[in-house]
Amino acid sequence: MADGRWRTVGSALMRVILVWAVSTLTLLVLAAILPDFQLQSDDGDSITRIAFTAAWGAGAFGLLSVLVWPVLVRALLIVPALVLGALVFFLNGSLLLVALRLVPNGHGAANPETAVVVAAVMSAVASATSTALAVRDDNAYRRRLSRLADRRRRRSGRAGSPDGGRGGPPGTVFIQLDGVGHDVLARAAADGLMPTVAQWLADRAGHRLIPWRTDWSSQTGASQLGILHGSNFDVPAFRWYEKEAGDVMVSSRPASALELQRRAMVRTHDGGLLTLDGASRGNLFSGGAGQLALVLSMAARRGKGRRSRAGYFAYFADPANAVRTALSFVAEVGREIGQSTRARIRKDTPRIKRGGLYPFIRAFATVVERDVVVAAVIGDMFAGRTAVYADLVAYDEVAHHSGPHSRDAEKVLARLDRSLALIDKIAEHTPRTYRIVLLSDHGQSPGETFAGAYGLTLRDLVRAGCGLPVPRRAQRTRSGSEARDAVRIALHRPVEEGGTEPAAVPSDPVVLASGNLGLISFPDIDGRASREQLDRRHPALLGTLADHPGIGFLLVRSERHGSVVLGRGGAEVPVAELADGEGPLAPFGPGAADAVRRTDTFPHVADVMVNSMYDPVTGRVHAFEEQIGSHGGLGGEQTRPFLLWPRSMSEPVAARNVGGPAAGGGDGAPPLVGAEQVHAVLRRWLREGSGPQIPLTPDGASDETDGTVAAAG
Repeated sequence: MADGRWRTVGSALMRVILVWAVSTLTLLVLAAILPDFQLQSDDGDSITRIAFTAAWGAGAFGLLSVLVWPVLVRALLIVPALVLGALVFFLNGSLLLVALRLVPNGHGAANPETAVVVAAVMSAVASATSTALAVRDDNAYRRRLSRLADRRRRRSGRAGSPDGGRGGPPGTVFIQLDGVGHDVLARAAADGLMPTVAQWLADRAGHRLIPWRTDWSSQTGASQLGILHGSNFDVPAFRWYEKEAGDVMVSSRPASALELQRRAMVRTHDGGLLTLDGASRGNLFSGGAGQLALVLSMAARRGKGRRSRAGYFAYFADPANAVRTALSFVAEVGREIGQSTRARIRKDTPRIKRGGLYPFIRAFATVVERDVVVAAVIGDMFAGRTAVYADLVAYDEVAHHSGPHSRDAEKVLARLDRSLALIDKIAEHTPRTYRIVLLSDHGQSPGETFAGAYGLTLRDLVRAGCGLPVPRRAQRTRSGSEARDAVRIALHRPVEEGGTEPAAVPSDPVVLASGNLGLISFPDIDGRASREQLDRRHPALLGTLADHPGIGFLLVRSERHGSVVLGRGGAEVPVAELADGEGPLAPFGPGAADAVRRTDTFPHVADVMVNSMYDPVTGRVHAFEEQIGSHGGLGGEQTRPFLLWPRSMSEPVAARNVGGPAAGGGDGAPPLVGAEQVHAVLRRWLREGSGPQIPLTPDGASDETDGTVAAAG
């Protein structure tokens, strides 16, 4: 026993010495290459003294990195992530300057700019050396994992094998690839872009892949709220106007995300999917998890926001991680600038502007968020947590601006696959076995923007249909001209060329976009406006919208017929009589009628819901935002996300669909309809794998009905 302990200490000491030696050699090489970095006095020193200076500087830099760096990062948790990434280089360079000043003979010197470069190289080399030594020493690696497992068991009181073995029930890791549609994933695996996913699918004992169908609101806010909290009732879009509060709810706004999470928890009487021993990483919502990192809804809560940002500290506390991610961040910014420049030179279509801050936003999503979330997931697996849910947003961000089938997006998929391979490899060494479930919240549909195709925005078209002033560029378009002509005819009087607002119009409409879904609200009309009210106020509006070639259909309430769907050529179908494949919904495929019917019951459905056109041959839609890959409404791949799960788990077919028809219907329909059904399946898998993991219902009975969730309003 004592001999084994001494061997462990000796092995660790040897690794430290080797890393120190490599760092010393690195300093010597850099001093020979860089003119503004020296390890000797101006008069010259012997080789022995130069080597001593390098060894002392490398040792001091290593100690400062271990002792001081974590304190600096913790102090900077209040700094925005993008700013922290830029500060990494400055802080690391500052530590090197301090280390050189600690050299006894005082012969080490560097100017600040060179110190930043030297520190970055030193951190990268030390990290690579440590990793290589750890990989070669399997026994040390396993002992470390065993210690982590023992520590976790002691904290939680969970039983486990005393020797650090992989006993007990399995844990589950849910990885959400944001925006990756079923067909995109299947094609990427088949084409070799995602070899890890391809291997999972090829193995008979591996994984299975199916599509599932989103609600009308095919976006992360609605889908992830349903998946993590069991209800996405009354989430009509990514952003919408609430008349009673006079405010716009935006799913990506911390205060809105917190309110949506609160409403879902009140509706379901349940804390969420991850309530017991769970971790939520990089998500909009917490899922009730006790362990949080980069969770948007928690950023709005005092005290909890800093706790959620602690994921940054856990990752950036290692200066090698910080430098590696910062370098990758800079490289990604350059990659985006190069790709967008090539797209302009080639005159690719469709194409949108990708300048300004976008290269930095993309780099944060594809590098910083990915690295921090993956590191947090690996830490959760080492700690033996029961359930982990993490969202990787890289593909979704790039596909919005480059297109869901572009080479840019494909390269992101390849890099995501490498992250999956790392997690899969780590699972072989964790203190408990893990089942890895891959899923997405929605897909993306390609197509030119509405403004790019017709020269005016949806807001311009609505204002023109209401007889309100519009920009001159919109007046000169065919759509704008036709809308103004329709107003002139309907009102039996001319619309002034100066765009003067008609006296009869009491207020401007609120026009919001959520991908290819538009929402129009009239703040001065109490409750949900009716078709008859709108026709009296703006007699040309609904006809202008319904007959526009870029619009597929409208949903509006009628005082006489209940809610109706309007389409081109005067088509009008009561919501109660909607059927898939017929009328204005004909191109939109299975499930469209039920999706519209469900949304029509939401208290905060807009006065007029507008879905863009959809071409089933090309898969194109028209986003009402500046996106050439979009999601948020009906039409195409955006409504077909995927679920990929180990074959050892039960079939993911829910018994019933809350707010919709029974799942698993014929005609090739996906077995799961709506995010709430996906939540039900994930709950069932947690129960099957780890025993009762979901809290008791309010009446004290355990929720053990497979495939069901609380009624959503």
